Amino acid sequence: MEASTPGRARRDRRRARAAGSPLSRAAVVLLLSAFLVPASPSAGYFIRLPRGFRLTQDLPKIVGSSYYPVKVYVLLHQKSPHVLCVTQRLRNSELIDPSFEWHGPKGKIISGNTTTQVTSTGSLVFQNFEEGMTGVYTCFLEYKPTVEEGAKNLQLKYVIYAYREPHFYYQFTARYHAAPCNSIYNISFEKKLLQILSKLVLDLSCEVSLLKSECHHVKMQKAGLQNELFFTFSVSSLDTEKVPKPCIDHSCEPSRRLLKAKNLIERFFNQQVDVLGRRAEPLPEIYYIEGTLQMVWINRCFPGYGINALKHPKCPECCVICSPGSYNPRDGTHCLRCNSSLAYGGKSCG
Repeated sequence: MEASTPGRARRDRRRARAAGSPLSRAAVVLLLSAFLVPASPSAGYFIRLPRGFRLTQDLPKIVGSSYYPVKVYVLLHQKSPHVLCVTQRLRNSELIDPSFEWHGPKGKIISGNTTTQVTSTGSLVFQNFEEGMTGVYTCFLEYKPTVEEGAKNLQLKYVIYAYREPHFYYQFTARYHAAPCNSIYNISFEKKLLQILSKLVLDLSCEVSLLKSECHHVKMQKAGLQNELFFTFSVSSLDTEKVPKPCIDHSCEPSRRLLKAKNLIERFFNQQVDVLGRRAEPLPEIYYIEGTLQMVWINRCFPGYGINALKHPKCPECCVICSPGSYNPRDGTHCLRCNSSLAYGGKSCG
């Protein structure tokens, strides 16, 4: 997490802020003018494909081990790498009359399957990896090292996991001097503020969600009571595949869009201070209290997925599907232990 904790300063020490975008400056003016009311350990392979990736070359090829199951991580709804039915040594050797047979969680895999294919050279490929495809896959290889020698058999095991990108977002808190806590002005202000914040980040395919809004009476130092609104809201990226104009450029990565959204929101609150500092008229009843904006970066996994760098060292920052014996009921970060959870992707214990 990263935190922004600006010190709270007096209004008479406000410094001029740099001018921002026309939208955010207009939004500040609109927001203020709307409320001018009278004062009141095993091996593994990790394949991460960006959303804009185009298959212009062969995907990576993964070999097995005769000593331990090899872990493979495939991004949900993406094509998998080629999982080979050979070890590294055999891959570089000549095999006479090889035959391959793959078995997965649901039994023998037929090469004619539209979503799961076995190539003529024995490679296992998933065209559109789904949660239910996660599990143990075993390849049975029979071959002759030379024409004169007898046939040899080899059994290779892979554990293939679905994973998802973490669901990360920014969480903001801010405080406003408020009207009396039972005033309808506070409710109207809350709606207006959310509309403006949402409009600020709309073009970045991000959304603003109100998490909590509370009004409290605050006793000031050497002063009386004042009403304050405590806002907590989140800024998260929308799935680019669900927006009207999907973007495949590198700049459309969720982390980049979120960073831009964060900067816009911070500029918006700074400009509120700037506009209030230049006012000749008395302050409006509802206004942002300088220095109270705070932000934290939050990483979360979707239900049924979790981050575990010890279990998945080759995919340490991935939200990997929870294994049997664990579950994640909500958007937490880790899979929790549960002996009665018997399937991959557990979202409840029992």
